Amino acid sequence: MWIVFMILALLIVLSAALIIARWAFGQAFAPPRGIDPLALPEGEQYQRERVRMEKMIAEMAAIPYTEIRMTARDGTPLFARYYAVREGAPLQIQMHGYHGSAIRDFCGGGKLAIEAGHNILIVDQRAQGQSGGRAITFGVLERFDCLDWINYANDRFAPPCILLYGVSMGAATVLMANGLDLPANVRAVVADCPYSAPYAIIARVCGERGIPQKLAMPFVRLGGILWGGFDLCSAAPVESVMSAKVPMLIFHGEDDRFVPCEMSREIARHAGNHCRLETFPNAGHGLSFIEDFPRYAAAIEQFLADCGVETQKTT
Repeated sequence: MWIVFMILALLIVLSAALIIARWAFGQAFAPPRGIDPLALPEGEQYQRERVRMEKMIAEMAAIPYTEIRMTARDGTPLFARYYAVREGAPLQIQMHGYHGSAIRDFCGGGKLAIEAGHNILIVDQRAQGQSGGRAITFGVLERFDCLDWINYANDRFAPPCILLYGVSMGAATVLMANGLDLPANVRAVVADCPYSAPYAIIARVCGERGIPQKLAMPFVRLGGILWGGFDLCSAAPVESVMSAKVPMLIFHGEDDRFVPCEMSREIARHAGNHCRLETFPNAGHGLSFIEDFPRYAAAIEQFLADCGVETQKTT
């Protein structure tokens, strides 16, 4: 009889673990619902800059683009906006953040790209915007999507060179993509406020919400494996940059209250001479460009020049 009770107890424990893992998956990785792609995030730091940012977002949203659709290597349908600025120009592939919006997150980066005379492919990351997918994977699978977009762009547009540019989760995505075997015409990577590892940033959020990290994270990881088809611990920017071959420029606000600036410092330490780090006092998450736009723009301009990426001012 005790064997029956043991089996029942084990089944109850397993069922409870699966229920918790499924709940954790929904909290961390499920596609967002009902997000206004042009609305600013919540938080006092964004509200301070509301007028300037809403103006930049509206300007970016008004620029004509071509819709691009392709299928990722795992069958996920992906969407991007292509902005044709100048024939034969370098191409920037831009990746937005977690629960973000391509146009909102690149209202500054898109403006800089256009002013530099670059064509732009602004991507909707998987499970967000108009792209398909069952899970946001914090860059683990998105890094391969990034490589697929590079290959697509080379086949369709044949750009002389490509710049990868990401914000927040998009920054982690392009840094992890830099650890892959990239085509030779990928010449530069710009990462704005990346986290050091998917596991680390989710654990931090758990801690901020009063959820014990050591208790929660195994269920979060299990949820990703069972319902998202990925392992949260299988890739991390802090590891990818150690084998990266393409030069990197990292921005981070020192008053970032979501992704600590120390995460970018850690990435830069592991990247060595391949990486430059620019931090901005008083800037919040993804707000370095708005805190000091001239310095931000000058840093990118100098970085691109050093990487041999042509710019041709359009304004």
